Amino acid sequence: MTDETAGAGPTGEPLGDVVRGAVDDIVVDGLGGLGERRAAEVRALIRDVPDYPHPPVVFRDITPLLADGAALADVVEAFVGLVDADGGVDVVAGMEARGFLLGAPLATRLGVGFLPLRKAGKLPPPVERVDYDLEYGSAAIELRTGTLEAGARVLLVDDVLATGGTACAAAELVERSGGQVVALAFLLELSGLGGRDRLTGRTVEALLRVES
Repeated sequence: MTDETAGAGPTGEPLGDVVRGAVDDIVVDGLGGLGERRAAEVRALIRDVPDYPHPPVVFRDITPLLADGAALADVVEAFVGLVDADGGVDVVAGMEARGFLLGAPLATRLGVGFLPLRKAGKLPPPVERVDYDLEYGSAAIELRTGTLEAGARVLLVDDVLATGGTACAAAELVERSGGQVVALAFLLELSGLGGRDRLTGRTVEALLRVES
């Protein structure tokens, strides 16, 4: 599975109900600063969808989290904490498509610009482009030429770190365009798929982690 989704969560539920509804194998990492109770509430907004888009995949649906205003604000603040730890950024870049949903409000909160890293053919020319391999086939990611200042410190943001192919291509694209990748930050890391290993030597942060 390479990515996940988002949505609205429980309101006024007892903590026991929230925890029972949570995804059991999701570990709180970067959300720890919210406190145990609040981190559990935010985590519980991620919904398991078995056998989607096909068996035996378990889709991690983040739509309920995105639809909950307070939870989304908490996630953005948690990302801000990661940025502070990494020394600040000049611009946030989000990977298509759900990286846009997290990266844009984070950029607004930080008072910096936002750059969309788009799938091939979505931007008008001229563009910078990086092609990369998928498990079955290939893909490309593009950035509008001239939108990134030379030497700019860039935080790359996406919803999920899975195999790491898109993240690696995004980092290469930023650097090829003259930027400096300060860190890559993800809402959820699927540890078993090895994405972090493909990003060895880079700063990789995740708010939540699936260990299996």
